[in-house]
Amino acid sequence: MQNPARRPLSPAAASLLARARKEWEQRQFDAAERSITEVLALAPDDADAIRMSGVAAQRRGDHTRAIGCFRRVLATWPEDADLRIGLGIALHEHGEIDEAMAHLRRACELAPASGSAWFNLGEALWRQARTEEAIGALRRALELVPSHIPARLSLARAQASCGQIDAAVAGFRGVLQLDPGHAEGWFGLSNLNTVRFDAADAAGLRQALARGDLPARHRELLSFTLAKALEDQGDYAQAFEVFRLANASRRRRVQWDAAGERRRVDAILRIFANDMPPPPDPGLGHEAILIVSIPRSGSTLVEQILASHPDVEGANEIKDMSQVIDAETRRRRSAFPLWAPDAGAEDWQRLGSEYLARTASWRKTRPRFTDKSLVTWYLVGAALAMLPAARVIIVRRDPVETCLACYRQCFTEKVGFTCDLDEMADYCIDFLRLTRFWLEKYPTRVFDLPYESLVADPETVTRRLLDFCGLPFDSACLEFHKTSRAVLSAPSAAQVRQPLRSDTARSALYGDKLDHLRRRLRDAGVLAE
Repeated sequence: MQNPARRPLSPAAASLLARARKEWEQRQFDAAERSITEVLALAPDDADAIRMSGVAAQRRGDHTRAIGCFRRVLATWPEDADLRIGLGIALHEHGEIDEAMAHLRRACELAPASGSAWFNLGEALWRQARTEEAIGALRRALELVPSHIPARLSLARAQASCGQIDAAVAGFRGVLQLDPGHAEGWFGLSNLNTVRFDAADAAGLRQALARGDLPARHRELLSFTLAKALEDQGDYAQAFEVFRLANASRRRRVQWDAAGERRRVDAILRIFANDMPPPPDPGLGHEAILIVSIPRSGSTLVEQILASHPDVEGANEIKDMSQVIDAETRRRRSAFPLWAPDAGAEDWQRLGSEYLARTASWRKTRPRFTDKSLVTWYLVGAALAMLPAARVIIVRRDPVETCLACYRQCFTEKVGFTCDLDEMADYCIDFLRLTRFWLEKYPTRVFDLPYESLVADPETVTRRLLDFCGLPFDSACLEFHKTSRAVLSAPSAAQVRQPLRSDTARSALYGDKLDHLRRRLRDAGVLAE
């Protein structure tokens, strides 16, 4: 590949590039990107314009384009730490973890006094569940830049993920001392699910919400936290109203097509009703244990139980299965599951081998691993065609409790079905009808695990679970709360450090607020009369 040029630009291109920089400084990002496009039309190999195009693409979430741009100019600026950081972030988001980490580490070598370099390395390490290293990098960032609030937030999250709950609470409170209205600080504290808010906290949250210049996302984070503070004060009627308004705000911003999701489930049911071709290697994938569920249903608890076994590594919510399927979808230029009937046995084996190669890092110290991606319930048929020896565990909880728990949680914009209780019901209904199909079609490879059964009789259910996975019983699985490992699901990170509780149901506290939800679920046949 030809290196981008460092030749002097024409006067017209130089003027456009200067305009783009000024627009970017003034946060006129769309205008800046248009100007950069004009520069590249005149000087397609200009390194400065290519780099700026990569930065603009990264801001929009187009990590593929960002990677391409940053790689093109890396030979021009091999010692540029900021370029390495940008490329590392884009690669990490794209799932190219090893290369991402190499660039982020190189950035710290090139600029050892850069708080940004150490922060981004720490954030990436935390997302890979390498929490001890992450904590070290984030502390280094804070030594260099004590006022670096994102590093303080990430450090608190990393501490929470490895069970240092008191330190995490202190970290989030420290952010609020620096900035009493900081939305991420408040939400991080709330998301631990161990802090009981008092009247002073509620007053502080109301004061933070009174600001008129809050971005929608920050207002929502503060509102969800206020709703939980109201719950702690016993005011469930007002809490529900705050949840309702915050979710309505989220729904205006997220993309979710409930009818389209139902059509996708219908297509999966239709296509996977037919048998997939016999696998060339029936033993492929015995290392993998896939845990599928709706959020807030107990999947993190089940993973913690399995990861307490000496033969199992808990990988948290990795994206490799969906990324392998998405890549094949792009290659075939056909939507999933429509291409599945055209895939032969060798195709499925190739995809299974790709998945195992991508997840090899989770088997460095233990032979088995869990994959807890929350979208895998769509992909169980494909996963078992790819990995015929894998085991799938379906974790389900009382549908009303599940829907309420999701409605009370402020997820990212990628989780769109939780903003509206009717759409939440649709999602829950689709989940239950599709997972019921998987259980019936693959009775020896798919395990049904109701959360309530696990709570009622932990030892019996745990023994059955281990037996299904082909694992010998180990008493450590019954004392899962003593297992030291990174748990990246923030709402569950503290909860799985505690013995099993039977008092987690909340729906009764909301009374008739949930009557419509109950009717929807009852009419669909997923809730008993």
